[in-house]
Amino acid sequence: MEKSKEFKDLQEIKSLMERSSRFLSLSGLSGVSAGIIALIAAAIAYYLLDFGRIKYTTNFYLLRPMEEFSYQMDLLTNLLILAIATFVLALASAYYFSWRKAKKYNYSLWDHTTKRLLFQLFIPLIAGGVFALILIDRNDGTLLAAVTLIFYGLALVNAGKYTLSEVQYLGISEIVLGLLAGIFTCWGLLFWAIGFGILHIIYGLVMYYRYER
Repeated sequence: MEKSKEFKDLQEIKSLMERSSRFLSLSGLSGVSAGIIALIAAAIAYYLLDFGRIKYTTNFYLLRPMEEFSYQMDLLTNLLILAIATFVLALASAYYFSWRKAKKYNYSLWDHTTKRLLFQLFIPLIAGGVFALILIDRNDGTLLAAVTLIFYGLALVNAGKYTLSEVQYLGISEIVLGLLAGIFTCWGLLFWAIGFGILHIIYGLVMYYRYER
């Protein structure tokens, strides 16, 4: 009986140490919702690209011969707005489901661990976002999918030190997809949809059934 009590005490101490060093409020449902949002965004982008009939050269010039420069800039603007809206919606859904999980399990949603995680997450994200804007400014869209996937993957690997280990595995997968998107540039949107959409849904379901059921 005494050994059982000691074991229970050790488990509680271990749990407290883990909660103080890792962000455990991240919900698997936030991954699922982010993946669904990304797939919808990819479908809209596919529509904006004339269902795949608009392709890019290394200078982002449309291969359709009669397109005007103003149309090209409108397309870039619409894609940029779509990307920002996707990021904001995914971030909002991540916050909502994490808040709900924190409330359910009595976790702290905002503490020093959360601050460290966000700091490690946003350094690569901001760097990747600025790099993507530089590519757009230079009319070079061939590597946009690769850049966003790679820097997002680096952000997840970086932040994974302060949350569940599955986040780092997701990050590595995103980096691999980003490298493939850099090689096969004509399939960039497909790799983007797989990375931000399908992988997020798979990851979210695994996390949900492993930790929240």
